[in-house]
Amino acid sequence: MIKRISFGLLALALTTSCVSKKIYADLETKFAALKKERNSLADQNDSLKTANNQFLADNGNLKSELDKLKAERDKLAADYAASSNNLKTLQASYNALEKNSDEALKANMDKNRELLSQLEAKEKALAAEKDRLNKLSADLKDRSDRVNELEGLIAAKEASMKKLKETLSKSLKAFEGKGLTVQHKDGKVYVSMENKLLFESGSWTVGTEGKKAVDLVGKVLGDNPDIAVLIEGHTDNDKITGVIGGGVESNWDLSTKRATAIVNILTSNAKVKKENLTAAGRGEYSPLMSNDTPDGKAKNRRIEIILTPKLDEISKMLNEI
Repeated sequence: MIKRISFGLLALALTTSCVSKKIYADLETKFAALKKERNSLADQNDSLKTANNQFLADNGNLKSELDKLKAERDKLAADYAASSNNLKTLQASYNALEKNSDEALKANMDKNRELLSQLEAKEKALAAEKDRLNKLSADLKDRSDRVNELEGLIAAKEASMKKLKETLSKSLKAFEGKGLTVQHKDGKVYVSMENKLLFESGSWTVGTEGKKAVDLVGKVLGDNPDIAVLIEGHTDNDKITGVIGGGVESNWDLSTKRATAIVNILTSNAKVKKENLTAAGRGEYSPLMSNDTPDGKAKNRRIEIILTPKLDEISKMLNEI
């Protein structure tokens, strides 16, 4: 618009040559002022355009932010609704628990009382069992001590019997190979004498050589008064016929008389205790060998002196265990 005015004034000035200088100068001044105003308005227009662009940009950002805030608001609203529902559910559960709490508490208390009662009963049973175990432990220790003592006593008896066997073997060494043997087995000492050393056939009278051997056994027994002595007479299976030495009815009778004869010789030693001696006849019923050969029969005709340690003390200890 200013541009059009300027051109109009210029045209007027050219067509009216009769216009004064003064008017021209005023017009020119106005033109310059208008031009300046135009430039100022153009600058303002540019500034307004820039501001408008910035406004549009800010408006877009604000709209985007608004959309974001709306989305967040909607999410918060949904979360609130969910939380509200959860709260209602929890409140309902709490109300139910509160309603049942008294009954549950009473049930728990009753159960606890029952458990405490059971615990007390078990503690009493445990204490009783502990007392029983302590008593058993004490009894076991006492028995163990007695067993150890018994084992020591048995070992001592065994050692004494071994020593007795050695003493007898040494005392009777002169009769080795003459039908006399000394053995130690099963805690006992066995002195076996064949009849050829002691008796004539069918007789129960001890000969001179046999008496020497029996006297030596008696001497050892006199020095060992705590030994029980069993004298067994044995025969072969030949039947007794006729009249022998005043009358012997059977092998059993003969074996008993021969055992008694040995007892008589042993008791002639005053140191030998008669109460320790026992005479027994076994007849033909405990052979060492078959009676089918002369050698077997000779081995079966014998006297066995069985020496046993007195076991009264051991038996007493066994009964106490």
